[in-house]
Amino acid sequence: MDWVRDFYSTTGRWWGPAEARITDQDRRRVALLHGYAGDRPQRVLELGAGYGATAAATAQAGHDVTAVEVSDRVDLAGRFAGETAPGSLTVHKEDFYAVRPPGRFDVVCYWNGFGVGTDADQRRLLTRIGTEWLRPGGVALVDVFNPFVWARWDGEEEHLTPDPDRGYEYDLRQRISFDPVTCTAVDTWWQVSEPDRRISQTLRCYSPADLSLLLAGTGLILAELRVGDRTFAPTALPGLPELLQQHHEYLAVLRPEPIR
Repeated sequence: MDWVRDFYSTTGRWWGPAEARITDQDRRRVALLHGYAGDRPQRVLELGAGYGATAAATAQAGHDVTAVEVSDRVDLAGRFAGETAPGSLTVHKEDFYAVRPPGRFDVVCYWNGFGVGTDADQRRLLTRIGTEWLRPGGVALVDVFNPFVWARWDGEEEHLTPDPDRGYEYDLRQRISFDPVTCTAVDTWWQVSEPDRRISQTLRCYSPADLSLLLAGTGLILAELRVGDRTFAPTALPGLPELLQQHHEYLAVLRPEPIR
C-alpha cells in the first residue's frame, strides 16, 4: 500500500484548489448520518477524510469530529478552522492502522474510500471499527465500491481539460481497468504533458454478499444497504439488482454484532 499517500497527495495537489470546500455532497452525508444516528451531538470518527470538507460540515452540525487522513490532502483542512462551530474538529495525519484516537465513537464514517488494499487490510480495519472504535449501539457508515459498475467501465478513458475558473489547472487523462478475478479496479491518472509518469489507485470492490463474508469475525454485521436514495435489507430484494447496475458505490450500514 505504498502508493496510497503519493496517489492521494498528488491528486490532491491537482484538484484541491477546486474541491477543498464544503458542498451539497458533504451536506447530504451529514443528513445520512442524522438519518441513521440522530441529530443530537455525537462523537464521530471519519476515516479517509481527504480535504476535511465532510468532517467540517459534520462539525458544523454540532458534532465532535475526529478526522483521519494519511495524505497531504488533509493539510487543506486548516481552511475550515473557523467553520466548525458549534461542534469541533480534530485532525490526525496518520494511517488507519497506526492512529490511536482516544475513547469510543457513536458514529464511524468512511465515505468513498473503502477497498484500498487487500481483503486482509479491509478486515483488519473493520475489526478496529468493531472492537476498538465503535461504542455499543453505535453505527458505521461505509461507502463500498460496486463491482458491477466498475466492471462495465473496464477500458474506459477520459480526458479532463483544464478549467482555471473553477480551480482545475491541470490537463489530465484517466484510464480504468478491472480484474474480474479479484474484483479489483485500477484507476490510473497522468498529466497529458507527462504520459510516462502515471499514478494509480487500486480499489477492491465488493458485492453485498462478499461484504457480508468479509465482516465475519470483525464484531460488525451488515444491517442495511443504501443504493442511491433507496434502502434495502442485506438480502436480494426486488429492485436491488437493478439499482446495483446504476451506482458505482453503495452505502453499507454496519452495526455492532449482538452479544449472545
